[in-house]
Amino acid sequence: MIDFSLSEEQKLLQDLAKEFTDNEIKSVAAEYDKKAEFPTEVLRKAWEIGLMNVQIPEKFGGPGLGVLDDCIIGEELGVGCTGIGTSMMSNMLAEGPLLVAGNDEQNKKYLGQMVEEYSFCAYAVTEPAAGSDVAGIKTLAKKVGNDYVVNGQKMWITNAAQASWSFLVAYTDPAAGYGGMTAFVVPADSPGITLGKHEEKMGQRSSDTRAITFEDVKVPVECRLGNEGDGWKIAMHAFDHSRPVVASAAVGLGRGAMEASIGYAKERTAFGKPISKLQAVNFMVAEMAMNIEAARQLVRKSAWKTDNGQRNTLEAAYAKAFAADMAMKVATDAVQVYGGYGYSSEYPVEKMMRDAKIFQIYEGTSQIQRVIIARELFSGK
Repeated sequence: MIDFSLSEEQKLLQDLAKEFTDNEIKSVAAEYDKKAEFPTEVLRKAWEIGLMNVQIPEKFGGPGLGVLDDCIIGEELGVGCTGIGTSMMSNMLAEGPLLVAGNDEQNKKYLGQMVEEYSFCAYAVTEPAAGSDVAGIKTLAKKVGNDYVVNGQKMWITNAAQASWSFLVAYTDPAAGYGGMTAFVVPADSPGITLGKHEEKMGQRSSDTRAITFEDVKVPVECRLGNEGDGWKIAMHAFDHSRPVVASAAVGLGRGAMEASIGYAKERTAFGKPISKLQAVNFMVAEMAMNIEAARQLVRKSAWKTDNGQRNTLEAAYAKAFAADMAMKVATDAVQVYGGYGYSSEYPVEKMMRDAKIFQIYEGTSQIQRVIIARELFSGK
């Protein structure tokens, strides 16, 4: 039997996230975007009411919610501001590798911190010359006694300046390719870590993005996740938890753009009647609605599979690629519905269009998702 309804608990969670978005995010999103300022107090309130770190198991102090629950939250936050939402959800991206590979001691220490105190963590994999091509990373971790000495630079790291610790992938055996990558948890106060400048971005400007440089940073062996050589597998497996949530935020952005378009079209008149009566506008909004709903179902199926212990790599790629492309198209069409006003920063859809673009780039580009999809289909997995 297939049931598309949410449980009563999930409906309450959805209501909580929607209320928080309506009351705490929508009114300040434009100002944080304009100033490119990290929304500290907004996120503190989100943490206090339990909208962050929701996938952390109860045994480590978290609520132990599923990926689908996280997606429900992600969509509601995305309606309000995906820059603020990204700052919140990036914790999950860094926590994912510990959920799939951390031992109890590591998880109690690092995941426990996330729920015991208002704090952040970062996912440090991308480098200046290695984005989609993760095998191209240059960061090295050399074993010296009971420590690893890390040297290298990571780029485009969300929450770098706020993070208490980072998930890091580095080569311990460069000659082994993917099999030579090892994963670590690195405390942010480790000597030898330097943060780069705040990056000025096109969109999602309220999320803080910086480079992190590692110079002879000593990382104790107990901070290694899994065995040497497991880094690539850990990082990729974590995406099964995080990609549906990122895609859900894209669904939220699309929904926000559509709702703004409907509201504006009812008020704006042309040729003696509201433009909502014009077929050209009707059809644009209808296309928005169809694609938003399709993306939502892809997101929820991919999340459901993970929550039920099933491999979701293919479905997560479907969701991420489709939702990202949908968000960009819907936001662009929303600007078109607004006409000249849509091009002005005084109206919300201009920001949504800028915010949407990154969904086609981070967490694996739309092109990389298609590579994954084709690989999965042709491998017969």
